[in-house]
Amino acid sequence: MARATWLLGATTLVAASLAVRFYVDNRALRDALARPAPAAAPLAAAPTAPPPAAAPPPSARGATAVVHASGPAPSLPDPPSETEARMDRRARRTEEFAAMFGRLDGESEADYKARILPMISAGLLVPRLKLEEQRKLAQDKAHVTPEQSAKLDRAFDKVYGDVLDFTNKAIGDGQLSPYERNVSGWLEYAGGLGGILNDANGQIGKVLDPSQIRAMSDAGFEWGEYLGVKAPWEKLAAPPPRAAKPH
Repeated sequence: MARATWLLGATTLVAASLAVRFYVDNRALRDALARPAPAAAPLAAAPTAPPPAAAPPPSARGATAVVHASGPAPSLPDPPSETEARMDRRARRTEEFAAMFGRLDGESEADYKARILPMISAGLLVPRLKLEEQRKLAQDKAHVTPEQSAKLDRAFDKVYGDVLDFTNKAIGDGQLSPYERNVSGWLEYAGGLGGILNDANGQIGKVLDPSQIRAMSDAGFEWGEYLGVKAPWEKLAAPPPRAAKPH
């Protein structure tokens, strides 16, 4: 199987752990696009020249002089640039994600799992059903026997265990954190997953012959995508509590 398939699997696994963050970001964008644009103001008729103003009385002329002598009228501060506004929105989305998927003050690991993991299961339910059906159809086209399919499932149990151990360590070390945007950490995590998925590639090659692997691929089935979604993410450890910000 091409190496690109397993790189796809690595990025799929990363996406599974970060999909909700992107949802939070994209939700704000969709809300902004859904709001109707303000109606354009109707064009006003060309203004006519005002009549010449009468000369103010001496007392008013004195007051006007005082106003001008006090200096120019105060001006409003410049609005933030588009880049500054985008950065502000990103920081706000990050805080929203941390408040939703980070550990709450005093929240135990058991309480965190009871709050978050059912959400993960619900979000993966439909993709898992679709990929399971795709696997069945692809295996039928590749003439994969029930015995071969069972051997693959047993091999995948070890792959899932390795993925969970690796992911839990990344969460505990702060490499994958709900509290910050650690892009370099995400990329490092994806690279480590590539090695695990290459091991899975070898296990598949011990069960299926090359013609079966090619037939499943030609049918549009990707093992990397399947493993990324079918992994038991419900068994992930809770992130550590958020560190207190320095005063």
